[in-house]
Amino acid sequence: MRSERPGGGMPRQFSCEKIRMNAKNPIGMQEFVSVDFPGAAMDRFTISLDESLARQFDELIAARGYSNRSEAVRDLIRGAIEGDRQRAAPTGHCVANLSYVYNHHERELAERLTGLQHDHHDLTVAAMHAHLDHENCLESVVLRGETAAVRRFAESLMAERGVRHGALNVVALEPELTHSHGPRGSKHKHYRPLR
Repeated sequence: MRSERPGGGMPRQFSCEKIRMNAKNPIGMQEFVSVDFPGAAMDRFTISLDESLARQFDELIAARGYSNRSEAVRDLIRGAIEGDRQRAAPTGHCVANLSYVYNHHERELAERLTGLQHDHHDLTVAAMHAHLDHENCLESVVLRGETAAVRRFAESLMAERGVRHGALNVVALEPELTHSHGPRGSKHKHYRPLR
């Protein structure tokens, strides 16, 4: 459903919550209707939650700093979709963050990890290194490329002996625009996160 403000212009944000008891809702579950209109067409839907779950959801929203329920619900939906996508066979392009902890005193481990990043310089965008204590370091590596290649690289790095607490966060991308900058600029493609 599309909603617009009367007389055109940018639609405004609104939300409504109510507790209703009727034949369809005999125990008085809390119903939320909350819609944001940041300029794009939005679909409106209603969800019903029991009071305990609604209270817990409001506490989660407050703890995470959401300004409204709609954005929190959208993030939950995006997370569920991305979780399913990550369980599927990797396709397309992605941007990802690989983080891990390792002991820098372990024999040649730091050199091996750096070597792996250099061997995959086409995937490695940036790396950040932080000293946790006298022995342990945390590295966070930003990766971009074909999803299958990014996952293979991340898995090989996390499998190195001495690497602990490895985690890969993958965000699927879709091609948005191909262009060049000026007559001498090389043609390149821009990607944006999937909604």
